[in-house]
Amino acid sequence: MFYAILAYHVEEAIEALTPEQDAALMTDLLEINDRLYREGTLGPSARLGATQDAWTLRGPGDGLIIDGPFAETKEQLLGLYVVDCATRDAAIAIARDLRRVNPTAVYEIRPISLYLPGVPLSQG
Repeated sequence: MFYAILAYHVEEAIEALTPEQDAALMTDLLEINDRLYREGTLGPSARLGATQDAWTLRGPGDGLIIDGPFAETKEQLLGLYVVDCATRDAAIAIARDLRRVNPTAVYEIRPISLYLPGVPLSQG
């Protein structure tokens, strides 16, 4: 059975970390990451980009792109896709394709980076 573990945090608290504090946190997290990898239980993991860089696609038809991650309180995260796109517009186009077949869904589009400091996602 696969499980998603979604990491929630106060964004300002993470942004307020000094580079040394962030590096120490990453070191601790990577110890767990390495153990899970050795055990064969680790799948993809990523750190989402800042909420200020997020967009939400909602509304009728092709939908409207809204700056920010704005979910209604009655909506819950039910899944995710990781896509490799050269531009924001390409990612939005994919979200629109998904909406065409699932028109009641709302899609949040956020840049991500691999959860290994300094390693680009494509090298994961």
